[in-house]
Amino acid sequence: MAEKSRKLISEKNMRTETQKAKVGSVIAKIVTYLFLVIMAIIVIFPFYWMIISSLKTLDEYRLPVPTFWPKFFDWDNYAEAFQAAKLLTYFKNTVIVGLVSTILSLVVTVLSAFAFARLEFKGKNLLFGALLGTMMIPGELFTITNYATVNAFGWMKTYTVLIVPFLVSVFYIYLLRQNFLQIPNELYLAAKVDGTRDFKYLWKVMIPLSMPTLISITILKMMGAWNSYIWPRLVANDEAHALITYGLRNSFSDTSGMTDYPVQMAAVAVVSLPLFLVFVFLRKYIMKGVSRSGIKG
Repeated sequence: MAEKSRKLISEKNMRTETQKAKVGSVIAKIVTYLFLVIMAIIVIFPFYWMIISSLKTLDEYRLPVPTFWPKFFDWDNYAEAFQAAKLLTYFKNTVIVGLVSTILSLVVTVLSAFAFARLEFKGKNLLFGALLGTMMIPGELFTITNYATVNAFGWMKTYTVLIVPFLVSVFYIYLLRQNFLQIPNELYLAAKVDGTRDFKYLWKVMIPLSMPTLISITILKMMGAWNSYIWPRLVANDEAHALITYGLRNSFSDTSGMTDYPVQMAAVAVVSLPLFLVFVFLRKYIMKGVSRSGIKG
């Protein structure tokens, strides 16, 4: 009888502990999802405000108490944005600079990463360490020297000044080199025994195996060119070469200095759409490329 009572008590305690564990698990999930929802709202709210502001009239936008939903949807703001900011011209300039700089940057990055990952030459590690050391220097410090250099070369207000100074990215070289190091060196040695040239081995073996990282670099480089503002504003602020960021900042003020913010928000929404689509559809390649490159140090 006593043995049976102990078993019943033990089973009851186990059920109680199981219920407590379930309750604790449910509470943890609730807290986690509540935190994620709050963070999502904080992140999404600026985009929501941009969209609804682009659909408001200027009078409604200037109300002392802001409205969280437009009283009247003014779709003409988008048509006016294309006219006021000359978005098509700025789009063309940005696409030209983005594509050319991305292609050339990929060539430099691939060749440099291959050299540091597979080739043997004197001072390789010292040179690579020096390159990594430049990542510790704030980019703003390079602006002064770059400006003086391109001005001396006579590149001001040209596509060249928007492309050449930023072809080399130490971070991209490091990222791709780490990916190349994960490819077994035996493949390279076997290819050399068969008489395969370095360029052919790079093109046929290493690039296909590192495609996720290359896609990530391509996306990040294009996004960087799309969002660039400070440097283009300094060296190419004429309409013939200005990028989309310049148009968003300087095309919506009248002679009195008043800015038509709904039209400006409409232009920002249009410009943000390509980057949003790139992130939505290609985000897995960005994460995969970065994660694969960070395994081996």
